[in-house]
Amino acid sequence: MSDSVRTKYIFVTGGVVSALGKGIAASSMAFLMQRRGLRVQCIKLDPYLNVDPGTMNPFQHGEVFVLDDGSETDLDLGHYERFLDQSLTAGNNVTTGQIYHTIISRERKGDYLGATVQVIPHVTEEIKNRIKALTRLDGTTDLIVAEIGGTVGDIESLPFLEAIRQIGLEEGPANVVFVHVTLVPYIPTAGEFKTKPTQHSVKALREIGIQPNVLLCRCSTAISESLRQKIGLFCSVPTRSVVAAPDVTTIYEVPLNFHNQHLDDIIANQFGWDIPSPELSDWEGMVDKIKNPRKRLKIGICGKYVNLKDAYKSIIEAFVHGGVHSHAEVALVWVSSEDIKKGGAERFIHDLDGLLIPGGFGERGVEGKIEAIRYVRENNIPFLGICLGMQCAVIEYARNVCGLKDAHSFEFYRDMKHAVIHLMADQEGVSDLGGTMRLGAYPAVLKEGTKSLEAYGEDEITERHRHRYEVNNAYREMLEEHGLVFSGVSPDDRLVEMVEVPGHPWFVAVQFHPELKSRPTRPHPLFREFVRAAVDYSDRKKNPASSNVGEEEDMTTSA
Repeated sequence: MSDSVRTKYIFVTGGVVSALGKGIAASSMAFLMQRRGLRVQCIKLDPYLNVDPGTMNPFQHGEVFVLDDGSETDLDLGHYERFLDQSLTAGNNVTTGQIYHTIISRERKGDYLGATVQVIPHVTEEIKNRIKALTRLDGTTDLIVAEIGGTVGDIESLPFLEAIRQIGLEEGPANVVFVHVTLVPYIPTAGEFKTKPTQHSVKALREIGIQPNVLLCRCSTAISESLRQKIGLFCSVPTRSVVAAPDVTTIYEVPLNFHNQHLDDIIANQFGWDIPSPELSDWEGMVDKIKNPRKRLKIGICGKYVNLKDAYKSIIEAFVHGGVHSHAEVALVWVSSEDIKKGGAERFIHDLDGLLIPGGFGERGVEGKIEAIRYVRENNIPFLGICLGMQCAVIEYARNVCGLKDAHSFEFYRDMKHAVIHLMADQEGVSDLGGTMRLGAYPAVLKEGTKSLEAYGEDEITERHRHRYEVNNAYREMLEEHGLVFSGVSPDDRLVEMVEVPGHPWFVAVQFHPELKSRPTRPHPLFREFVRAAVDYSDRKKNPASSNVGEEEDMTTSA
């Protein structure tokens, strides 16, 4: 598109219930328009008063997605990055807390010249400014897809809905498309889908002053043409703009479904764009590998938030990406670290093809994680540790290989004799919890002859971090003498970034979060190689007489 073309907007709202998949819908539309040659930006507008999700309980909010610039953001930004293969910044996630923090700070400085500060115009203008700021970053954005969190009718989201209503008036119908994601439930006792929830949701949206241009109807299976006609008639939306969004095998199938229903054509026509059709063959091939795997693996995730899978959303997706590379379906087995502490590791892990210990905070469940790591290390089961997972791996090694029976982390026991994990120097005296950890992208240098270097294929990498504690350098020499390899360190050699156990089929642990940079068509090297190792381990279990390294021609696509 020409740089002189005016930026257009798609605003995505939700109704009836939360968790309908607005983030996936927004990502899918943005992806389709990007594949048609447009420069697209996504933004999430979250109605909560927290400045960011960094201090929120994972059981309430799910995963905190960390960006290169250190911003702690909503998990939907992970979807945006994965679908668009972009690295986003702080400006792509706006919360009510940020808006009010900015406005109150300005009011205290006298910037409003004594005016009464109100929701309209001050709050709504600040929201509009945050949305439009994306167009001013480089002046080349063709389309902004903005997702409003929550559902229509929530008190918290009203200022955001008012702000996008105003943008619709200011920019005009040729520059704004309102997309409403709504539920069309199937009632088994009646044997039919019901449209009334959608009708009421659209009614509530219209009372605010927003008439949706497109309805994305979340449903268990595809809906009939007659049902789409009925929904369109009662909601004042053309039938062709009533798009079914049925449940799918994989979220990466959603943009293909939308394209098959001409959603990208509807959007292009609304904006008056004459743009090429998208090239989707690589994406279709990736989806086909997900739906038709040649192998099946069982990999355990041992943590303490296993009852809320969204706490590990990026890890789940990274396993999908790694599985595609190996033509394998990775069936995740959720193992509570507290159960392992009570019942032992063998009971829960003996039949797995691999184990991952993710990040986390707090002492609860740590002993179970340490016991799980001991079991996979001693039994040559592929292992990947992330953040706290690496710290637990170092504690386990110090206890069971180096003989430091009371080794632990300073985070949990401050009077321990052997604190092999200690507080980072720049974290001393920090009292505020929000936004004060080591956050964002940092470089690391990899050691020759290690699995880490082999996986990445380059000796210097950059990965995203979110932690306060690190390996205590006072114990590095002892750990190395007993065989632990520090395969990645910070360029100044002060911070251990990666460890691995030589001679083990795959035992790698990292201080950073590799899952945050994995992409569907470009799996993260560590997840790619971890899954590959799990495939080899599974093959050896089934056929001990053969190593069966396995189908290289199918597992060497570009990473």
